[in-house]
Amino acid sequence: MAIDLVWGAADIGKEINRKPRQTFHMLEQGLLPARKVGNQWVAERGKLRAFFLGDGEKAA
Repeated sequence: MAIDLVWGAADIGKEINRKPRQTFHMLEQGLLPARKVGNQWVAERGKLRAFFLGDGEKAA
């Protein structure tokens, strides 16, 4: 089973329909289920969707 990852704040923002700056703020505050790998944010597409449908958990 392949993991569908979204790399970078801009692409994560597109996935959740937010501007890059809004998304970066949410990421930095730990409000999204994502982590920083090196200097780039990464999130699993399924976890982002579950998070916004109310089935997700706070970022790890």
